[in-house]
Amino acid sequence: MKIREIRAMTTEQILDALEDQKEAMFNLRFQQASGQLEDTNTPRRTRRTIARLKMVLRERQLAAEVARQEGK
Repeated sequence: MKIREIRAMTTEQILDALEDQKEAMFNLRFQQASGQLEDTNTPRRTRRTIARLKMVLRERQLAAEVARQEGK
């Protein structure tokens, strides 16, 4: 998932995607432990997607705090 795609999403969509990615990461760990993981780069890509999702959520949180403080 590209950063442009994530930024175009609503906050609810990002939270849903984050939950899905965390579940996928959980399943990938099991596949890796049992030797069934075919593409060894998949966990890395999933971790990076999770990081991107969290980054955009944090950016929005900080922007809301700044807007709230400027409004006071």
